[in-house]
Amino acid sequence: MPRRTPHSRGELGRTNEPAVLILTSLASGTKHGYALAKDIEEFAGVSLGPGALYGAITRLEERGLIEATAGDNRRRPYRITAGGRAALAAAVQDMRAIADEGAARLGLRVLVRDTAAGRRTSPKPGWAT
Repeated sequence: MPRRTPHSRGELGRTNEPAVLILTSLASGTKHGYALAKDIEEFAGVSLGPGALYGAITRLEERGLIEATAGDNRRRPYRITAGGRAALAAAVQDMRAIADEGAARLGLRVLVRDTAAGRRTSPKPGWAT
């Protein structure tokens, strides 16, 4: 995925908060900071600097949404908590509602990925895939 920057022509800038990106990454398993940054860049095309990444990690830990696990001296792995999963699920539902409304108002055709089957499907009757 191409890297997204606020300077890209015609774009509004980064549309995802670091906290949501981190929770999304940790939803697939425990990771340390560098692995989080690489995963986020791969799936979202967003490059988080160390300040943004570790600042968000600290805030997420303070809120009980992630927790550190045992690691070696050099790396500190993190995992998402039950509260973090609930917060991520709520954020995803909110984003989906806004994205669907924006797409409908723009007359866009929206694709939904059926992750279980690995294919794209149409979310509403009459919307093309």
